[in-house]
Amino acid sequence: MRVEAKDLTKVYKGKLALDHLSFLINEPKIYGLLGRNGAGKTTFMQLLAGLMQPTSGEVLVDGISPFDKQTLTESICLIKESDNFKKDLKIKNVLKIASIFYPTWDQELALELVEEFNLDLNSKVKTLSKGMESALGIIVGLSSKAPITMFDEPYIGLDASARTKFYEILVEQYQEHKRTIIFSTHLIDEVSLLFEEVLIFQNGRLLVQEETDTLRDRCYTVSGPTEKMEDFLKGKTVIDKKQFIGTTTVILMDVEKSEILKHGFSSEGVPLQDLMVHLTSSKEGAAI
Repeated sequence: MRVEAKDLTKVYKGKLALDHLSFLINEPKIYGLLGRNGAGKTTFMQLLAGLMQPTSGEVLVDGISPFDKQTLTESICLIKESDNFKKDLKIKNVLKIASIFYPTWDQELALELVEEFNLDLNSKVKTLSKGMESALGIIVGLSSKAPITMFDEPYIGLDASARTKFYEILVEQYQEHKRTIIFSTHLIDEVSLLFEEVLIFQNGRLLVQEETDTLRDRCYTVSGPTEKMEDFLKGKTVIDKKQFIGTTTVILMDVEKSEILKHGFSSEGVPLQDLMVHLTSSKEGAAI
């Protein structure tokens, strides 16, 4: 399904959450939606899920606004950080309601995942630990097989082993049933290899939209003697710069590795999490 944000603006509780946001998602991929707290990620996902209306502009799914359109929103599943389900419902009731709402629901998968995450179908949501409630959200998100599935920090309370299990199942299910998966997370290092494309938000605006491999190939950490580095850096896009006892270390965008090696500098790739932190370190974000 084709997702398009067109001059999308949202003022929420007196704050500008999204600021004339425009971009296009037009093919099934696993997308990483990244940015600092307050960047507008959750607001965008709520708008895409049809849970509220924009202040101005629009978000469209196959050319249609999802707000108040059940025939469209049943193709969109949003799993939030918490409070996805009514507390008095039993797990089996949550799954039953989800199976009615989502035409693409996979009950066999849901039951397999209930067993995988050691949940009791007769337990009420209000009795679940944070980790167990997160597991339930993950089960609903994966089993919905919705053409657009969004996970907004879905793993609160899950230990490292359970999170790894989730990532493995996510990839397995995506490979079996391609769909648009939008994944918002702060644990970027854990999941960066899953992302085929990343979108980085800053102050409600789109800072970066790039295929992950392309973004990695554009960016290097470069170290060398300070006196040689100054000339080398002229005209280059410097994302971060540090100096220590005659050595300068920088993060550069859009520089050829062959050029780095020609000058005798050492270089290495930049982890996606570090790149996101540096790009969003200033109020307006780095210009790339």
